[in-house]
Amino acid sequence: MLKSGNLGEKMGDKIKAFILGAGLGTRLRPLTESLPKPLVPVLNRPLISYALDHLIDELGVSEFMVNTHHCPDAYGLAFPDGRYRDASIEFRHEPVLLDTAGGIDNIRDWLPDDESFVVYNGDILTDSSLTKAKDHHLNSGNLVTLLLRSDGDELRVGFDQGSGKVVDLRGALRPDWKERFQFTGIYFVSPKFLQYIRPGKIESVVLSFLAAIEAGESVGGFLADDGAWSDLGERESYLDALTLLSGENGEARVSPEATVHRSALIDGVSSVGAGAVIGEEVEIHESSIWAGATVLSGSRLNRVVVRGGQVADGHLENLDI
Repeated sequence: MLKSGNLGEKMGDKIKAFILGAGLGTRLRPLTESLPKPLVPVLNRPLISYALDHLIDELGVSEFMVNTHHCPDAYGLAFPDGRYRDASIEFRHEPVLLDTAGGIDNIRDWLPDDESFVVYNGDILTDSSLTKAKDHHLNSGNLVTLLLRSDGDELRVGFDQGSGKVVDLRGALRPDWKERFQFTGIYFVSPKFLQYIRPGKIESVVLSFLAAIEAGESVGGFLADDGAWSDLGERESYLDALTLLSGENGEARVSPEATVHRSALIDGVSSVGAGAVIGEEVEIHESSIWAGATVLSGSRLNRVVVRGGQVADGHLENLDI
């Protein structure tokens, strides 16, 4: 359950992290109609804030860059001061989606010249150890180190546990390789890897990984099976995160700024955001009621998401409003 390079290369005291936040979030619609996926609320706070906390608490990251595309202004509203805790956050807008390699290419001017940095997908939720992975990356001589898991829905990374090297991705180089692992969406990158990212190209970083492997470079993997990991790309995994985070991080599942009738029954998994109004004789199970939403009297909700400004009425199940 969640609590909310070169050999000898160093990562400085001010570690930089690039968070991928530019996706369209199409699989999570309608929840992402007016929000980028990393800003969708999870336990009444933006999903991306869990990534920020993870990186700050484990690695001491003090500088963040987030790429944006869909609903870019929402990021400015969420972080109006350009800061989170004691760290700075910059946003780099992509009017045209650049994909993952193109996103990295677009922030070359911000990346460190002589120290590794970390890339982190903005739609995942995990508490796997980043410190151990960072140390492995720095001591291994890897150009890139991908954090992997033994189980998952997309076992597409061929990884040789004996050598610690990634030998295939998506069946492009070694389709016969039997040992397959889930890519977590987190990886440590030596600056020298940037030579394998083609300037001005809109393409996946997987192509850059493959190019580096074919060139004989050390693209490594690190098994991050400790802790929990989830990709919140679909509504089921989004709602399951309410259980994944149950009882952790001191989160207030029902905001003290919500209006909840004393007769309402809300289970220990559901969350209710600030300004939400919950009427009489309401029952809420495994549901997410966003800030500013309303649930009318007598309603019964099971695995329902009610967005801000929307009204839920009646006996509803497995529905997004």
